[in-house]
Amino acid sequence: MRLIIVLFSLLPFLSYGQQLQGKVTDAIRTPLANVNIVNRSSGSHAHTNALGIFFLSDTQAGDTLLISHVGYATYLHVVPDLDHELEIILKESAVELEQLVVTAQVRAINQMAAVDLKTNPVNSSQEILRKVPGLFIGQHAGGGKAEQIFLRGFDIDHGTDISLSADGLPVNMVSHAHGQGYADLHFLIPETIRAIDYDKGPYYANKGNFATAGYVDFHTYDRINKSMAAVELGSFNRLRTVGLFNLLGDTEKHGAYLATEYLLSDGPFESPQNFNRLNLMGKYAGQFSHNQHLTLQASIFDSKWDASGQIPQRAINQGLINRFGAIDNTEGGFTRRVNVIARHTNQLNDRSFVMSKVYYTHYDFELYSNFTFFLNDPVNGDQIRQKESRGIAGLESVLNQSSALPGVDISLQSGAGFRYDDINDNELSRTKNRKTTLNNISLGNVDESNLYGFVNAELNVGPWLINPGLRLDYMKFDYINQLDSAYSSLSVSKAFVSPKFNVVYAPRRDWQLYFKSGIGFHSNDTRVVVAQNGQDILPAAYGTDLGTILKPTDKLFVNMALWYLFLEQEFVYVGDEGVVEPSGKTQRKGVDVGLRYQPFNWLLLDANLNYAHARSLEASEGQNYIPLAPALTSTGGIAVLPYAGFSGTIRYRYLKDR
Repeated sequence: MRLIIVLFSLLPFLSYGQQLQGKVTDAIRTPLANVNIVNRSSGSHAHTNALGIFFLSDTQAGDTLLISHVGYATYLHVVPDLDHELEIILKESAVELEQLVVTAQVRAINQMAAVDLKTNPVNSSQEILRKVPGLFIGQHAGGGKAEQIFLRGFDIDHGTDISLSADGLPVNMVSHAHGQGYADLHFLIPETIRAIDYDKGPYYANKGNFATAGYVDFHTYDRINKSMAAVELGSFNRLRTVGLFNLLGDTEKHGAYLATEYLLSDGPFESPQNFNRLNLMGKYAGQFSHNQHLTLQASIFDSKWDASGQIPQRAINQGLINRFGAIDNTEGGFTRRVNVIARHTNQLNDRSFVMSKVYYTHYDFELYSNFTFFLNDPVNGDQIRQKESRGIAGLESVLNQSSALPGVDISLQSGAGFRYDDINDNELSRTKNRKTTLNNISLGNVDESNLYGFVNAELNVGPWLINPGLRLDYMKFDYINQLDSAYSSLSVSKAFVSPKFNVVYAPRRDWQLYFKSGIGFHSNDTRVVVAQNGQDILPAAYGTDLGTILKPTDKLFVNMALWYLFLEQEFVYVGDEGVVEPSGKTQRKGVDVGLRYQPFNWLLLDANLNYAHARSLEASEGQNYIPLAPALTSTGGIAVLPYAGFSGTIRYRYLKDR
């Protein structure tokens, strides 16, 4: 960490040397990040930052640049001189694996995500997370409930060990009424998704709580070039309407659009789901000077549904109901989310910029479940209600700086922020037919705060990328139990330090080797933390990855990784009892393999194979299996890209018995 501090102190005095500066955007003037720029004369290369800006060394007037990015036509440009900043506009084109570049500086795994998104577009909110290779989802208890997530030997429930965000807005809900880390992405309109950024493991300093098995960040379009509307009809009374409407037309510095989605479906069940969902989002992006950019975004999401829930196999075997029947058809729920977020970018100079965001979310949730039907209460049944209302407020500011020394390019990132959750009437109650409250099991108010700061450095030395980082989190948990006869406020706090260290080596322009290591954490539910007097507040996760990315031909892309993850403590949430059971130390290790092959411009094949060996370390052999941990998963498919007016996909998913 001393190296990072020294680099920060020296940064303003470092000499940049003679370099070419440029900026790359798309046709609607949106800056493009991670564009690859290669000097065909000298062999030097660079990539664009978050503002689309790049610096290319060892370049002279008359040199030819090759500029490429997934989903855009490769562009050749002759450098006229070094005195003016290049402004390059890339045009969208068909996706080809040839556009993928493997270097130490470019995260090729995210290029692969761009290929998957463009060749197999998301057509429902349930499909969004399936874009992450090795990540499985399953839906239960109605279409409005968040998906069950499986990744790297984890049954993550609804988000305990994966960090999810959308346009910088956190999706995971801490100390949620249904389960820690509950992450509902149904407020995202699939047609608005521009890019997906993901990775596995606790290896990045700008990722904090829940980023143990990995993280997924979604980015929507800042601007759209044309309006669209669609109506979809399907079985089981399914109706979906979606529209994106350009509000300002084709203006150079300002753009705004409105997106809306409405979905109705009864599902295949004898007792109709009566599922409906409404999404409405508005977004404005503007440039107010050469160096000031502002994005304003607001959305509202509303969903209601009934559910047939889980049913006992013996009832089907006895012919009492079929597989689409129900025993308690009053299950279901309601949820609403209102989001407001503002993002501001201030370019301080050619080599540094500050990106800031401020956000607020109002969230309501109400879920009715019945796991045991009439086992505990033969008269009224065993239905429960989980309910809460919360506000989330947050702020983050990140300073990005870059510089160069002979043979070394340096990028430094330092950020700080906070998140505050104000959760009211966090409830678990026994109910009857959704209307009658029989008794309260738990009821209270939660205040949870997370203050954090991080530093991250990238040193590019020839074919090497060295990436140390450090993160500090301070968390405070407050709980007021409303079922206590006397007022009592319980409070616990703790700090957590997360070092990271990653190394990437690219011996050739078609081959990358990497080693990743880091410590992360997932926080525990406030109600459990205060009850245990602050024990096991932030159990650590220790991870390492050793992998390679290889592109032996322009038509073939291969990625492989060996990985290991150790957790100090895991918890199993028992929703119908309102308690969390500790399960001790665990370890997981496994192999990830991915292939992308494009034999023809119009045909793309892909396959992913993921194996995980998950075991408890505090149980005897044979008794140390982790319940419901996925061991083997595989996904893949065939995509016919737009060709002669036709396109289509066939996909498969495989999950071995757990």
